[in-house]
Amino acid sequence: MALPAIQRDLHFNQSGLTWVVDAFLITFGSFLLLAGRLGDLVGRKKVFLAGVTLFTLSSIVCGVSTSPAMLIVGRFAQGIGGAFSSSVIIANVVTEFPEPAERAKAMSAYIFVTVGGGSIGLLVGGLLTQALNWHWIFFINVPVGVATLVLGRALIEENVGIGVRDGVDVVGCVLVTLALMLGIYAITQASQYGWGSPHTLGLGGVALLLLAVFGIVEARLRNPIMPLRIFRIRTLTNSSFVRGFVATGLYTTFFLGALYLEDVLHYSPIHTGLAFLPVSLMMGLLSAGVTARLVVRFGNKRVLVPGMISTTAGLLLLTRISPHADFVTVVLPAFVLIGLGAGTSFVPLLSIAMSRVPHADAGLASGIVNVSMQMSAAIGLAVMSTIATDHTASLVAVGRSLPGALVDGYRLAFLLAAIIAGVGAVMASVLLRDTDGGPDPEAVRETEVLNAGEPLAT
Repeated sequence: MALPAIQRDLHFNQSGLTWVVDAFLITFGSFLLLAGRLGDLVGRKKVFLAGVTLFTLSSIVCGVSTSPAMLIVGRFAQGIGGAFSSSVIIANVVTEFPEPAERAKAMSAYIFVTVGGGSIGLLVGGLLTQALNWHWIFFINVPVGVATLVLGRALIEENVGIGVRDGVDVVGCVLVTLALMLGIYAITQASQYGWGSPHTLGLGGVALLLLAVFGIVEARLRNPIMPLRIFRIRTLTNSSFVRGFVATGLYTTFFLGALYLEDVLHYSPIHTGLAFLPVSLMMGLLSAGVTARLVVRFGNKRVLVPGMISTTAGLLLLTRISPHADFVTVVLPAFVLIGLGAGTSFVPLLSIAMSRVPHADAGLASGIVNVSMQMSAAIGLAVMSTIATDHTASLVAVGRSLPGALVDGYRLAFLLAAIIAGVGAVMASVLLRDTDGGPDPEAVRETEVLNAGEPLAT
C-alpha cells in the first residue's frame, strides 16, 4: 500500500519498484533452509536473536533510504533477517510442547499471532503512509524488534545444538541457497519475461541443476547441511505438498482480491485493508483456540479436509465478482469461507508435518515447512497473475472494456485457484494420516547414530 508513495519519493521506475517486494521474498525464501539447520547445529535461540537483530537494523536502513539502491539493499537484508528469525519458531514450538494437545494449542497461538500481525500490519501500514509517510512503515519495526530481542533473550530456552565438531557443510549451504535464490527470482520475474522465455527457463534450469548437485553432495557427506533422511518422514513431505495447494488459494485471494477491489471497485488502500479484515479475523479467531480444540477432539485430518473444502467454496464464490458487485453479498461471504478454511487448515498441517520429526532435526523440518509455503505461494501467485493478465489483454484486444476484461481475468484465476484447492483437499484425504505417536523411530535412530559418530547399518 506504500508502494506508490515510495515510487514518487525515490523516483523508482515501474520495473524497479517490484524489487521493493521481490528483494525481500528472494532472500527470505532462499535462507530458510540454511537458517533452520543452523538452529539445529548451534542453537535455535542464537539464530532467532541474530535474525531479529538483522531485521531490526535493516529496517532502520530501509526507513532512512534516500535512493532506490539503498532501499533495495535494506530489503535484501530484511529478508535474510526474517528467514533466520522465522525459520526456528516452529521448531521451538515442537520441542517445547511435546504433548499433542499442548502442541496444538501452541501452534494455534503461533498462527494467531502471525495472522493478527499480518492484518494489523496491513492497516497500520496504510494509516502510517497516509498520516505520516512511507518511512514509518519501516521505523515501526524498530521498537517491536527491540522488545522482541529483550523478551526472546529472557524467555526462550536454548536447545543443545548438534554442534559443528565435524565442520560445516559450506558447499551444501552455498548450493541450496543459490539454487533457491535463482529459482525464486525466476518465478517472481516470470510475469515480466514470460514463462517460456530464455530468462525464466534458463534460470529455472540452472536452479534445478544446482538442486540436483546439492542432492548428490548431501548424499555423500557425513555431516550434510540437509540430511536426506529427513525426506523419508512421510508426514513432513506429504503435508508440505498439500500445504502448497492451500498457499496457492490464499495468496491468490489476497493479491488478486486486492487488485480487484482497488482497480475495479476503486477502493482506497485503507478500505482495501478493512475489506480483508474478515479473512484475517476469521483466521485469527479460529487460531486463538477453536482449531486446537477441534484437533484434539476430532484429529488433524478431520479438521483439515473440511477446511480445505471451505477454501475451495470461497474461491468458487469469487468467480461471481463483477465490475459493480456488492461487497456484502458477493465478496464478504467468499472472504469468510476462505478465512474459515485457512483458519482450520494451517494448524493441522503444521501438527502433521512436525509430528514425526526428531527433535534434533526440528529446525531443518521447520525450514522445509516454511520453504514449501513460500515456493508454492510464489509459483501459484505468479501463474495465476500471468493467466489473469494474459486473459485480460486478449479481451481488451478484441474490444472489451478494461473493467470487464479485468474482472474476467480475475474470475478465471479464481476458478483455477478453486480447482487447485479442491485437488488439495482430495490429496489431503488420500496422503495424510493422523499420527500422534511421537518422532519417527527410524529417523530418531539414524540421527542418534550419526550424532554419535557411528556408521549406519546397511
